[in-house]
Amino acid sequence: MNPAIELKPHQKNAVARILLGGNTLLAHCVGAGKSFEMMAACMEQKRLGLANKTIMVVPKPLIGQTASEFLRLYPSANILVATERDFEKSRRKQFVSRIATGDYDCIIMSHSQFEKIPISAERKERMLNEQIDEISYAIDEMKERNGERWTVKQMESQKKKLEEQLKSLSDESRKDDLITFEELGVDSIMVDEAHNFKNLAIFSKMNNVSGISSSGAKKSTDMQLKCQYLSEINDGRGIVFATGTPISNTMCEMYVMQLYLQKAALEEMGIYHFDSWAANFGEVTTALELTVEGSGFRFKSRFNKFTNLPELMNIFREVADVQTADMLDLDVPALRGGKPIIVESEPDWYVKQVMEDFVVRAERIRGGGVDPSVDNFLKITHEARLLGTDARLIDKDAPNNPDGKLNKVAENVWKEYEKGNVDGHIGCQLIFSDIGTPGPDKDFTIYDYLKETLIHYGIPADEIAFIHDAKTDAQRDALFKEMRTGKKKVLIGSTDKCGTGVNVQTHLVAMHHVDCPWKPSSIEQREGRGIRQGNENEEVAIYRYVTKGTFDAYNWSLVENKQRFISQVMTSKAVSRSCEDIDEATLSYAEIKAVATGNPLIKEKMEIDNDVQRLKLLKASYDNQRYGLQDNFMIKYPKLIKTATEKLDNVREDVKARDKELIDNPEFAITIGKATYTERVDGGTMMLEAISKCKTGETTAIGKFHGFELLVEKNFLDINYMVLRGKTEYKAELSTSPVGSMVKLENLFNGLHENIDFLEKKIEQYQNDLEASKSEYDKPFAYSTELEEKLARQCELNAQLDLENAKAVDADLSGPEEEREADDRMEAAAIVAEDKGAYPADREGRTR
Repeated sequence: MNPAIELKPHQKNAVARILLGGNTLLAHCVGAGKSFEMMAACMEQKRLGLANKTIMVVPKPLIGQTASEFLRLYPSANILVATERDFEKSRRKQFVSRIATGDYDCIIMSHSQFEKIPISAERKERMLNEQIDEISYAIDEMKERNGERWTVKQMESQKKKLEEQLKSLSDESRKDDLITFEELGVDSIMVDEAHNFKNLAIFSKMNNVSGISSSGAKKSTDMQLKCQYLSEINDGRGIVFATGTPISNTMCEMYVMQLYLQKAALEEMGIYHFDSWAANFGEVTTALELTVEGSGFRFKSRFNKFTNLPELMNIFREVADVQTADMLDLDVPALRGGKPIIVESEPDWYVKQVMEDFVVRAERIRGGGVDPSVDNFLKITHEARLLGTDARLIDKDAPNNPDGKLNKVAENVWKEYEKGNVDGHIGCQLIFSDIGTPGPDKDFTIYDYLKETLIHYGIPADEIAFIHDAKTDAQRDALFKEMRTGKKKVLIGSTDKCGTGVNVQTHLVAMHHVDCPWKPSSIEQREGRGIRQGNENEEVAIYRYVTKGTFDAYNWSLVENKQRFISQVMTSKAVSRSCEDIDEATLSYAEIKAVATGNPLIKEKMEIDNDVQRLKLLKASYDNQRYGLQDNFMIKYPKLIKTATEKLDNVREDVKARDKELIDNPEFAITIGKATYTERVDGGTMMLEAISKCKTGETTAIGKFHGFELLVEKNFLDINYMVLRGKTEYKAELSTSPVGSMVKLENLFNGLHENIDFLEKKIEQYQNDLEASKSEYDKPFAYSTELEEKLARQCELNAQLDLENAKAVDADLSGPEEEREADDRMEAAAIVAEDKGAYPADREGRTR
């Protein structure tokens, strides 16, 4: 490998893994240079004959950057770069034909362009038939067991959709007569930002599995079929996924990644579908909880506890190269102050009034007197998120709170602007908000208000930009260049538009979270824009804005808890045996009431929950270590001591027998077969001849030496050993010469007594290790008292905040079937909303 740019050690290791292993997931932290690893691996695969033609799939904004970096890394590479025009309907067939006929090292295209290369109708048809058969079997099984009617209805609806897809497949499969993916001659794909393909349709008989949808995205299904094809033709290799956020929301996303990259490995273990995977690595927990529309209570089962994590991670790491920030120690700016800066705002009278109204609405919903289509907790949760940012997002005539969040954002941006642009320095900033995005026909937007306020402070209008104003790739590239050079100083954008592929870090001094995103990965993607290589500043400030007395702090707590759960898995350290996923779609009545009324206990509960989670992780690590220590002094070392002691007794007897034999028969003599030889050259020659006739992979007796049985051990590495067997066995490697073998045999025989000293030291070492393990085992958990106190306080707080649902004596646990179906429908709506990353409004500026 002779790249023009030297790869770093972790990048070389990743390339080696791709070349030596099967399919690979580069699960590296944001900004770790995964693209360089893929480019280097692409060229090495071609050079070594492991891949003939590779397609590199990258986010659209990264196409130009990837192509230029590829040619800097390998100036002589023959690459084909797709443009927007290449996939226009009139030109697409011509471009795809170039891929099929050209001898390219790499074809670079965007995610959306890759989707337009069709997979064969035969492969789609086979997959649909398999899914229909699987669902049909599950429906029959559920009916035999009198399963939930709602679940059966869902499965029958899903089956009908698949049958409709199968029926229409023949009509649409070749309507533009494009060359299929299988006909391109491609035997390797490398997908950057692979988390964009995690919305895969997965069939399950379980309800409400967060992160798993029965109606996934078409692009994900196509990716699955293409991965299956490549795995088939390449014997389980040819696919490289790269992402900084392989698990962005739930643990179930790991199954999706495994389905793409190691489907054959799962099937070897008897895991053919999600339910089988879940049975091995998860548990369904049942708890009493409030229904989503608040009409009563019911026992609800959720798949949210994960077990056998060490085994699961061992399987996952057969394909995953996990590199976290603490492992890579990248040259990135430090976080100013070591943690995010929390900026709190006081709610004004209007916000307090609306919060009180939320309580009244929640009371009505809980009482069951409100039609779910009119009002429900899902709607309250969404409106509460808007209110926590600015009341004008709900009511354009709401007052402008001088101490409100947006005014605090503008004030801090101005301070950072003044400090970062003095004495010829350049200081740029990013402002993130997924709500209140710009757009026509909107009475109030966060973006416009912030820009107006910043202009009023003194920042020139031409130094402030919205990411939404850059509509084309050329406009985005120009905007990013202006940020890198300092012509633009403030860029306001959403996570989707201002996250992946936005390289404007050169002069970034601060980043501002106006709102709290739904997923931990969104926070990582946001902050990864500034805390990355290439930023010339030594530190970066990160601001998080919270409005007191609203749901802001609680939202941040939920996301942090979910990140803590994900961090248990995506780590360089040993994982605990089990962990629990955080599965929330809406706030419960008790949570709404506690936060809305400004109950100070809710803040204490958040802190206690964080402390308990941290202490539980420490306790899990302590327990895992303790189990190992207990195994050491109860099983491992006693067994080793017993075995070594028995062997020591046998060696001593063999030494006595050897000494007697040397006195009685001091001259050289060896028996091979039935003949005895007194000359070393003759004995060695006959022994080598006898060995040549022995079977490889077996240990065979060939004679005797001074009363000890003589055997030969042949293995498949062409390394043979001679074995002397008395009360125990002694081994030495054979020589290729007759006399050399006899010398080694005599040395082995004469040195039997050396084993006594070795075994005595081993027994002493085992005994010391046993005592040390026992001593460590007896040490108590250092934080035991603190954990007990925190758990007790957590229970008290849950009771005081009515979060245990224990006081619901009027709970309707066995209502009519129709009511239970309504519960499921509402909850399904909530989960769909959560999976989309936002509740049913305000996604990229679709509503206020």
